[in-house]
Amino acid sequence: MDILDWVRAFVALAATLALIGLAALAARRLGMLQGVGVNQVRRMRVMERLMLDPRRSVVIVRVDSEEHVLLLSPFGERKLARMPALPDPVPQAPESPKESEA
Repeated sequence: MDILDWVRAFVALAATLALIGLAALAARRLGMLQGVGVNQVRRMRVMERLMLDPRRSVVIVRVDSEEHVLLLSPFGERKLARMPALPDPVPQAPESPKESEA
């Protein structure tokens, strides 16, 4: 390969990377990428998950002011319960070793 082939390959690589970057920028500007914006609040989150066996699990999902208990399996999902959401627990700092000795 002579120098012209190397230059052509480098220009092709740079053009490809530029097109990928422009597509990502356009997707972000048009809101096509998932995620929460700076001023938006998440409405849904997984509060807890319990694995029953390797194929099934139970999850508690909080949506706005309600919690839903769902059974997830390879055969589908099933809603087990719906209840009002509990307030978020305040995490407590673990005790330091010096305080427990006193």
